[in-house]
Amino acid sequence: MGNIIRIVYMGTPQFAVAPLKAILEKGYEVAAVVTSPDKPAGRGLKMHQSPVKEFALAHQLPVIQPVSLKDPAFIEDLKSYQATLQIVVAFRMLPEIVWQMPVLGTFNLHASLLPQYRGAAPINHAIINGETETGLTTFMLRHEIDTGGILFSEKHTIFPDDTAGDLHDRLMEAGARLVVCTIQAIEEGNIRPTDQPDDKETGLMLKPAPKIHKEDCHINWNKQATVIRNLVRGLSPVPGAFTMIKPLTGEPLLLKIFSAHIEPFEKHSETGTIDTDSVKNIRIASADGWIVADDLQLQGKKRMKTEELLRGFRIDNSWKTCDFTE
Repeated sequence: MGNIIRIVYMGTPQFAVAPLKAILEKGYEVAAVVTSPDKPAGRGLKMHQSPVKEFALAHQLPVIQPVSLKDPAFIEDLKSYQATLQIVVAFRMLPEIVWQMPVLGTFNLHASLLPQYRGAAPINHAIINGETETGLTTFMLRHEIDTGGILFSEKHTIFPDDTAGDLHDRLMEAGARLVVCTIQAIEEGNIRPTDQPDDKETGLMLKPAPKIHKEDCHINWNKQATVIRNLVRGLSPVPGAFTMIKPLTGEPLLLKIFSAHIEPFEKHSETGTIDTDSVKNIRIASADGWIVADDLQLQGKKRMKTEELLRGFRIDNSWKTCDFTE
């Protein structure tokens, strides 16, 4: 195998580690790994390596960390590895000079059923939108992001209680298998990319999956309970859906909710109303029912179950939700 396929692998987060591991386990030659530069993180702002870099170094693989993917020095370094195939999993948008370099081209693993959910956060947006099905796609890179010819795709169920973290972990393992399957098909020469259908062909409106920003995580209590719970699921465990809560006197505090369930109204309550027994339960009124917080994190505290938070911190029915401002 290694005499035919010589791979340069590109990826950064944990999602990209499992496919790299699977490639090595199948005996393919990985000439080099390209990942993001080390970044400061944590309270001490110590420099942290990406999960892909940590894995690559542990397996004695050469690591390249370009600041700019158009840097001539990086381009020359990349050429020196003489890859016949490049594989991209959760990395950055590549310039043409990079993705056209290998004789067999460059393919990407994307965590959706393309052409749906093109963009940086397909797992989050699929759950936020209440989907019951998503999937994985491998496709050849071209100019426009996530639009290249499809090689393989497979469907995966989104279960009612799935969080983005749950789905991420399942798709990560399935994606590793799909990447290996795609390499084998390319090696054997029995796969040809299929053009992605557009919205006119599918009859469906294409849903984007842009990067998640902080303002996207703020819960709007005027929305229906199912919509809010889907937002909570789709942003758990990171970055986390949040609301601002304020005591009768004092400053507002940010409250992240990682898990919640819905209870019907006994009688209608104003949206954003906090109802708590101050012992075990906190619930907040949406447009059509209560959102009951099961797993949360109050500003300045660690993530915990609601009962645990209330044992050490007093919240009562005088507290109110309030608007979020930076």
